Amino acid sequence: MNPLTGHAEMLQLVTFRLGGQKFAVDILKVQEIDNMKEITQIPNSPPYLAGAINLRGKVIPVLSMSTKFGLADKTANELDKIVIMDIRGIIMGIIVDSVSDVLRISANVVEPPPPVSSTISAKFIRGIAKLESELVILLDMDQLLNVDEQHAVFGSTGATA
Repeated sequence: MNPLTGHAEMLQLVTFRLGGQKFAVDILKVQEIDNMKEITQIPNSPPYLAGAINLRGKVIPVLSMSTKFGLADKTANELDKIVIMDIRGIIMGIIVDSVSDVLRISANVVEPPPPVSSTISAKFIRGIAKLESELVILLDMDQLLNVDEQHAVFGSTGATA
């Protein structure tokens, strides 16, 4: 609740599908959404690092969200999307099955994640939005990579953090 207006805070989110589930991230983290393109694999990189792409002359690491979250492995295809995001000041891409839409929802419909074990580490989950037709998992992208993982990713790609 915003103490100045007395209204619930509104969240603006970009939603995407991954492994049949719907996820959302803060719209301010998203820089652009690209079609799948050729990804150069990096030898000896962590399994969740799909590789790197050349985005307007910059080397951008691209993460496989399916692998990172321990969801069913699938081969990337031309229907997948790469969401280019700013995560703690680091530009990187994430591979998702599809980008759904932009949601504007009240923070009141978001509940903390349930205290159950999940294949997706609880530290990545900001909450779960209860919408009329479905539940949407809100991700905290700033928690996506720990410090060691950041070094592994950016050491592998030559990109600068």
